[in-house]
Amino acid sequence: MSSYIVLYTMNAAKKKIVSINENKQYHRQPDSVLLPGLPNHLAHLCLATSPPSLLYRVCMSWRRFIYSPDFPPFFSLYALLAPKNSVQDQCTSHSIGFFSFDTIACKWRPLPTPPSNPPLCMLTRHPSFISRILPVQSVTALGRLVLVAANTHDFLPALNRPLIFDPLSSNWSFGPPLSTPRRWCVTGSMDGSIYVASGMGARYHIDIARSVERWDLLEKETGWKWKKRAELRDGRFSREAIEAVGYRGKLCMVNVKGRAVKEGAVLDVASDEWEEMGKGMVGGWNGPAGVDDRGVIYVVDQERGSLSKYNGDDDCWEELIEHSEHLKGAEQISAGRGRVCAVSGDGGKIVVVDVSGRPPNVWTLDPPQGMEAVAVHILPRMTDQSFHCNANN
Repeated sequence: MSSYIVLYTMNAAKKKIVSINENKQYHRQPDSVLLPGLPNHLAHLCLATSPPSLLYRVCMSWRRFIYSPDFPPFFSLYALLAPKNSVQDQCTSHSIGFFSFDTIACKWRPLPTPPSNPPLCMLTRHPSFISRILPVQSVTALGRLVLVAANTHDFLPALNRPLIFDPLSSNWSFGPPLSTPRRWCVTGSMDGSIYVASGMGARYHIDIARSVERWDLLEKETGWKWKKRAELRDGRFSREAIEAVGYRGKLCMVNVKGRAVKEGAVLDVASDEWEEMGKGMVGGWNGPAGVDDRGVIYVVDQERGSLSKYNGDDDCWEELIEHSEHLKGAEQISAGRGRVCAVSGDGGKIVVVDVSGRPPNVWTLDPPQGMEAVAVHILPRMTDQSFHCNANN
């Protein structure tokens, strides 16, 4: 029924809107009529089931409706970007940029400016380590982007508390203060909670390298705080920035990327006890890993450029892509909504893999000009809070 209404009203909508070019004349009208003859609360029901890509092409009022809080959010790609070939030895507020790639409009959109107090200084390249990209560690939880750890220009922890971006409100906020601000640590999320483990503060200390903390975002914001969890048995997870992935009620991680000899660890979050990782899981974990919204773990083999998913029943990895030059040396991945997105080794490309098809389809996306990708995530599209449809119209 809604598809019929959409098609039936296309001509009327086109006549009503002289131009849908965003750069030409169009006056924002909070009470704009979406479907002539229907109050907007009924028009919401009719249009909400239609593909946003269709609504975007019809008229400006519908185009703006899909970005309003009244339309079910579709998903977009979010990226942390750094100026290309920018080597810095001092703090600058432009060290990291935050962007979203709108898959409907096919263009990059900058996120609102993060809070400036305290100044956000996160370094990705330093004159002492020209060939290495320094990590900026971020995770997603409950549909929000959360920055957890990074380095400053003088190699100190850049964040005293997590920085949060909520796409549905298009607002930034802060999480609870970390008991020990960290860098080069383990970061992960699971079931609405964020975990940090190991790493180092201003300098290495074995107590920090073994510690684990959890922040539950499901609690009331006034009660947010980091709570200690069972310690790691040693400090071997402080060698580099590490992603932990949630799988079947357990948080899984390995201490080294690539094909180097490594060890794995698994935290049962319910019992708060550490377990040994299965030999098959640790043996095939040869690069960045991510888990999708269905609970499937994917890993990219940095040396071979292959993509695999984990079979927990048989403790083995099933190869989806045997070899891809685009995936070789991938630094970070994110999975969700039938896609696996990866940051290329030099940050110059974002690789997108459609894992819903067989064989998987692979394509690349260029970051905005002059920028290189540091991390990518899949989250709901940003909401335009300036547009609300009057339900009584």
